[in-house]
Amino acid sequence: MAAKIQMTDLKAQYDSIKPEIDAAIQEVINETGFILGKQVALFEEEICRYFGVKFAVGVASGTDALVLALLASGIGKGDEVITTPFTFIATAEAISRSGATPVFCDIDYATLNISADEIRKKITPRTKAVLPVHLYGLPCAMDEIMDIAGEHNLKVIEDCAQSFGSEFKKKKTGTFGDCGCLSFFPAKTQGCFGDGGMIITDSEEIAQKAKMLRNHGSTKKYYYGMHGFNSRLDTLQAAILRVKLKYVDQWIEKRIANAGLYNQGLNSIQGLFPQGIVSECKHTFNYYTIRVKNNRNGLQEHLKEKGIPAMVYYPVCLHLQDVYQGLGYKKGDLLISEAAQEEVLSLPMYAELSQKQIQMVLEAVRTIEK
Repeated sequence: MAAKIQMTDLKAQYDSIKPEIDAAIQEVINETGFILGKQVALFEEEICRYFGVKFAVGVASGTDALVLALLASGIGKGDEVITTPFTFIATAEAISRSGATPVFCDIDYATLNISADEIRKKITPRTKAVLPVHLYGLPCAMDEIMDIAGEHNLKVIEDCAQSFGSEFKKKKTGTFGDCGCLSFFPAKTQGCFGDGGMIITDSEEIAQKAKMLRNHGSTKKYYYGMHGFNSRLDTLQAAILRVKLKYVDQWIEKRIANAGLYNQGLNSIQGLFPQGIVSECKHTFNYYTIRVKNNRNGLQEHLKEKGIPAMVYYPVCLHLQDVYQGLGYKKGDLLISEAAQEEVLSLPMYAELSQKQIQMVLEAVRTIEK
């Protein structure tokens, strides 16, 4: 009998590397260097090598990575930052927490990522940065976005929370802009056993400011150069992530293979189609997401009855959320994003998902009552 299908099976992943994880945790306990211990520095070095960047700064969460990256990049009160409304709240929340104003820009219908053409329409004299999100693991059109940023002297902070290991034209997401922000939330492709995040950059200035900001604005104990935060990547989490980093590329390849099986199985079903993939992109499938043209909620409920979870990422675009009512957006302002919120559905996706389990999901999708 096949194992129960979950959205992501963290226990199966842990079981596959349990001795190494347990040994790494025990080593930290034995050393008792729980705050900014040596495992954090070692993990930062390994992330630099993995991404081919000069600096990596471990922080407490992916959300904090965004906040600190914006502040370290000089973004603040009075500035505008263009981003997508079709993402998790942390993206826009970070802009607001930095003191800047999020400006929501519509997305591309096929890829569900921010539209470069729409970015151009949103630029004002107050625009200081663009914050693209590589949604579900699919890279944005970074060549166009970087061209726009260069023309208008804008900072680019990449939200790579869902795109660890993804590539655009053989270059990893997070390495195009001024900095990239990683999330190690447990369900991510590279996830820890709690919250964790990372800022990657080639800018020594941004890296140094980020290190100060994560540690109460300090570079020397009890001496403070700026108002900062308590946002340090735990040593225990860094140790766990160091083990997982050795396997993440294998897991990504399995995700890609699983997505291929889903694509084949869904190809003949009318009204269903996967997130569009650009040929020069390496999609890492943090989520496997389809568009359902008719009765998405009905399909989700049908799958639930069959014991198969399916999630909607995201049911209400950020420009329509109560928290952003003061910005003056209304329904109908960003039509493609609003269409996506009614159609997207994410199916189970993880490296340990078996072919048999995928066929069970596909069979359940095919048997929905018309």
